[in-house]
Amino acid sequence: MRTKKAGEKRKEAEMIELEGSLGKSNAVNQELVALERELSTHRRTGSIDSFGLYLYGLVLRDKGCEGLARTILVESVNSYPWNWSAWSELQSLCTSSDILNNLNLKNHWMKDFFLASTYLELKMHEEALKRYERLMGVFRCSGYIQAQIATVQYSMRDLDEAEMIFEELLRTDPFRVDSMDIYSNLLYAKESLTALSFLAHRVFLTDKYRPESCCIIANYYSLKGQHEKSVLYFQRALKLNRKYLSAWTLMGHEYVELKNTPAAIDAYRRAVDINPRDFRAWYGLGQIYEMMGMPFYALYYFRKSSYLQPNDARLWIAMAQCYESDPLQMIEEAIKCYERAANSNDTEGIALHQLAKLHGMLGQSEEAAVYYKKDLERMEVEERQGQNFVEALLFLAKHYKSIGSFEEAEHYCTRLLDYAGPEKETAKNMLQGIKRLQSGFPSMDIDHFAL
Repeated sequence: MRTKKAGEKRKEAEMIELEGSLGKSNAVNQELVALERELSTHRRTGSIDSFGLYLYGLVLRDKGCEGLARTILVESVNSYPWNWSAWSELQSLCTSSDILNNLNLKNHWMKDFFLASTYLELKMHEEALKRYERLMGVFRCSGYIQAQIATVQYSMRDLDEAEMIFEELLRTDPFRVDSMDIYSNLLYAKESLTALSFLAHRVFLTDKYRPESCCIIANYYSLKGQHEKSVLYFQRALKLNRKYLSAWTLMGHEYVELKNTPAAIDAYRRAVDINPRDFRAWYGLGQIYEMMGMPFYALYYFRKSSYLQPNDARLWIAMAQCYESDPLQMIEEAIKCYERAANSNDTEGIALHQLAKLHGMLGQSEEAAVYYKKDLERMEVEERQGQNFVEALLFLAKHYKSIGSFEEAEHYCTRLLDYAGPEKETAKNMLQGIKRLQSGFPSMDIDHFAL
């Protein structure tokens, strides 16, 4: 163990010398080959314990032998299940549900913690939630399990439920820092500046040298629009933990705000180097290349992000907008993406409106009418009224008049009379035309303009 630690220290020093404290380097631990040979011999002769197997797994992982590393780490946790570090390393090597299901693990309550955490990492949120709720029934006072349940809820976009759990955690443990960076992301998403300010002040007084504390303070400055200060605190977090995934990703977002494109790309690439399953970093790369007018590159990264997070409407909308862009104009593909977004809890209703518009552009009036009606129903439930509302009423009025459904057309025209602007005059003219058609008189030319 001492040999590996010395090798790691030399590697870190070499990395700083070559590229700076936050730079990227190809420095490697020169002791790995000798360590692998020695540990392999001990395993073959049976003179190695579970901690030696854990070390052997780390060496194999660092050498890129992931399959064998998984086998060795499984041996380690089966021999001594209470070493959470071994479980954590094993989790990092489980990049798909197939790999996870093929692990030959002995039954133990630590296995349940491992499976729940890995399900969360693999975005299998329902399975993760079930496991943690089952564990909560046994470990009733566990702050860790409560925090993990809140993290699952946050990942599922159930922000209110997650916020309640985090608030309860802070009430019972006012000096807690673990998982509070997730809470700060939630408060940032809800734009709760006062609560985020209070949290940042609290963790600063508790332990300002924790990476999580730096991340929370960075989120606070970001929400205030002070992006340079935000970057500074993300950099401090990374000096404390170079593999702190959230800091790389969120720092990429800050560089986008500062219009520092090269730095943003570098930050996002560091994030996917650490964890190729970080859909936020892939999405960030897609946004940058879209801003640079490189839609084919952007699509590659958007596809990556949507593959990792297939139920996130925002990712499908971003991909659809890319297909819609002037250089591509791939409308059929855009429609497919908007359909996926509409089926993925699109809370902003962007997908329904765009589906209606695109089907209308293609002359597919029946399909457009279906989506305009759905969008209208959504806006009525949410009590939203604006240009999209008026646009939907106008299209539906014209559509039903054109197919001879005068009662439906009259209904939408009448509703348009409540609004000022040219649409109101159009609705009046259409109503006059409908009355003439219903009475058997030929319509005037003005009706053709109304259509």
